[in-house]
Formats: sequence, structure tokens, C-alpha cells
Amino acid sequence: MGLPERAHTQRRVQGLRREEVAELAAISTDYYVRIEQGRLAPSPPVLDSLARELRLDGDQRAYVEGLLAQLTGTPAIVFGPRLDILAWNPLAAELLCDFAAVPEPERNYVRMVFTDPVMRDIYPDWEDVARTCVEVLRMEAGTNPTDPALTALVGELAVADQHFRAWWAEHRVAHQDFGSKRIAHSTVGELTLD
Repeated sequence: MGLPERAHTQRRVQGLRREEVAELAAISTDYYVRIEQGRLAPSPPVLDSLARELRLDGDQRAYVEGLLAQLTGTPAIVFGPRLDILAWNPLAAELLCDFAAVPEPERNYVRMVFTDPVMRDIYPDWEDVARTCVEVLRMEAGTNPTDPALTALVGELAVADQHFRAWWAEHRVAHQDFGSKRIAHSTVGELTLD
């Protein structure tokens, strides 16, 4: 793998140690551990570096995309911890927006809910949706308070929207894994999705 020789390299199990993977990918061990545990979504360059250093091919990414594509009767979106939109199926794109047209650095659900006027039209209960986004983001901030990308997102949204600023200051938290959302779709009319 190109790692330097180290004294006492007796291994109890095969494979790379976390420290070695982090070194190969040029990231800190702590950062890698947070990624591995799902507490931090890596940036695309870090993800590419990890995939390259672990000598992975596109099968893992293709697998997730294939699963999403099979969900033809259900819109599906894969979110990262900060509600970054990582993957989606065509029905989700038809329902909300063409996520591929959104620049990747801006492809964050909370950002879109607060800064895209179309999202306010799509959700008749926009205030409830937006408030839940803030609470989910606040939960992530409690789990990962030193995440610089989260800090930047919160700062951006606090400047951009007074509702975000006020709700963030309330310190409410939520874990969204249930519920219904009403959507006012421009073509098919109002929908309620569980």
C-alpha cells in the first residue's frame, strides 16, 4: 500500500488499521473514525481519496444508485448527517427538483428549504418542514459540534433567513424517521407522503 515500514508490525488481523487508512488518504485518524461511524459525511475529494487508497471500484456507489433506481413507486433520497443530498432516484427528482442541476456544494436539503423559493411553494406546511430541518441539524450539531462544514452551513443560513436564525436559537432537536409531508406538486396537485 506504500506505507512506511514500522517496528513491531505484528498484526493480529489482516487489513489496514484506521490510522493507516487515514494516513493514506491524507486525513486525520479522528476525521476518518467519524466518517466510518457515520458521524461525518466526507467531502467528495475525501471520499474519492478514500476510495482510491482502499482500491475500491465504483461497485459500492453503483449499488446504492441501483437500489434507488429500483424504487420506482417511491421517491427516495439518501441524506448525509447534515442533510446533504448524496443520492436520489428519478421519482424524488420529479417530486421535488432536479437535484443533478443543483451544484454539488449547494446540494443540501436544509439550504434548499430555506433559500429556494420553489421549496416554499412545494410545501404547504413549509414552516413545519423548515422547523424540523433546523431541529435535525441541531441534533447533528450536538453529535458533532466541531464539524466545520456544519458551522459554515449554520452561519450561512442564519444570515440568509430570519426564521432559521430564530429557530436555531431555540435549541430544539429532533430525529426525523417518521411522519407525513404534504407536497403541492405543479403537475399532479397536492400529495401527502408518509
